[in-house]
Amino acid sequence: MTYSTHAVEALAPRGKLRATVNLGNPVLAHQLPGQPPGGVSVDLARTLANRLGVPLELVVFDGAGKAVQCLESDEADIGFFAIDPLRANSIAFTAPYILIEGCYLVRDASPLHGNDQVDRAGTRVAVGKGSAYHLFLSRELLHADIVRIPTSPAVVAAFIEGGHDVAAGVRQQLEADAQRHGGLRLLPGRFMVIEQAMAVPKSRGALAASLLKSFVEDMKSSGLVLEALRRHGVEGASVAPPAA
Repeated sequence: MTYSTHAVEALAPRGKLRATVNLGNPVLAHQLPGQPPGGVSVDLARTLANRLGVPLELVVFDGAGKAVQCLESDEADIGFFAIDPLRANSIAFTAPYILIEGCYLVRDASPLHGNDQVDRAGTRVAVGKGSAYHLFLSRELLHADIVRIPTSPAVVAAFIEGGHDVAAGVRQQLEADAQRHGGLRLLPGRFMVIEQAMAVPKSRGALAASLLKSFVEDMKSSGLVLEALRRHGVEGASVAPPAA
């Protein structure tokens, strides 16, 4: 499937598709030393660029907050973010294409054994600044103190070095960090399910938003999202159901 000239003007008005990618979420993107970025988001961006018939330009960041700002300031044409009402003030989201678990990590000796025990006075929760977890926990935690870490990949190291009580983030990242550092464990279950979607600036208008929504539904129904998850060895994430 290819798109019309009007679609190209709506999604890639500069003659190339600028896609902002957050390397801080290992479920969606990664980059090995000396290699170009890869992952599910990169695969989707490349597929969309091919359908538009334009080159792909990746605008890479190490945190979601920076990537959102990039899209809001029109320095990118599309982005890949967790759906959040605060972000929705300036960017238009598609329906989700992937569902990801947000979890808590503690030390083995921690007295905390359940997610419902975290929101207590004096508990310090380390979380990546501007991430979906940060935005969610800022609304939901009424008693615990949120410690904002510059990027999500740095959360566990800051949690250990700073002597914080809890680290919050993507299950896969926390599991990998727990294995690397030792003496850490995840609390059972999850504190949220993150709906990962594609997005465009609202300033692009209804056509761009509609085109991107249709693209995401096609990627889910055709099996391309599931194929990308398997190709990149992603575990703990699932393809989102069709949009209502």
